[in-house]
Amino acid sequence: MNNKVIPIDDTHFKAIADSYEQKNIAFIDGGQAEIFTGGSLSLSFIRVFAQVMKGKQRVSSRKEEFYVFTTAVYKEGEIWYEGKIFSDGEHFILEKDLCISSNDASIKSGLERGSITSVAGMARRLAELKMASILEADYVLVDGTLEASSQIEENYIAALSGKVSALAKTCSLFTTCGNSPIVLLQKLSPLSGSWSYQVDEKNYFVKLNSKAKHVFRFQGNNEIMPFLVENSHDAVFLGYPYGLLLADQMARVSNAEKNSLRMKILLREENKEMVSYLQAMNAHEILDGK
Repeated sequence: MNNKVIPIDDTHFKAIADSYEQKNIAFIDGGQAEIFTGGSLSLSFIRVFAQVMKGKQRVSSRKEEFYVFTTAVYKEGEIWYEGKIFSDGEHFILEKDLCISSNDASIKSGLERGSITSVAGMARRLAELKMASILEADYVLVDGTLEASSQIEENYIAALSGKVSALAKTCSLFTTCGNSPIVLLQKLSPLSGSWSYQVDEKNYFVKLNSKAKHVFRFQGNNEIMPFLVENSHDAVFLGYPYGLLLADQMARVSNAEKNSLRMKILLREENKEMVSYLQAMNAHEILDGK
């Protein structure tokens, strides 16, 4: 982790105690869809959803939706991507945070400049972090990690309170032999129930249901863990918090919805500015949804 070799220690396995309290927990996930794309421009739809739960009961929810229109511009001797936000109300995140060099290390692919569609991913990530910073709940859980890939992300993460944590379904870490630490810890755990394995002060691996086949990476405040165990009994994905399942479902943008959004963009009067750029694209590409 962070280019450090951390030995596995059996004493770091801890059982997650049951909790007889109930707390309000906000679960956050985001979705996105590419509406149009061309060589020097891209239009994407972003949705971020938060589901607040108390035990197994849904308490409240919040949804934020907006479009990100990204164009390539030449400045400072190189190509930059600039994202512009279109929404029905006040912008949820700042447009200035969606400006990035196409050669920025956080979006580059090998020696190739980053894709212009990377800006939509940035917008979604920043919107998820912004949602986590403003919600009223005892605890907040974000899908993914609390690791920053850019200085802008670092600024958003720095604004989070100590009640915010993250749970990642996938893990890019490796053991020194090239194995997955998730698979190895599952085999080495001396505990039969729900457990956590502490890597350092803020990083853990967790098994949230005794019958679960999955171990997840957790970052943040371990006080939330007993409440996550209580929320991780759904048979659809045993051991994964039901609140995150709901947030994922509500944030997801289906292909049918994407096609509907494409038509709305072209027909709405207030989108004239955006459509004027899109008209520069090949008409057949628009109609074919390419």
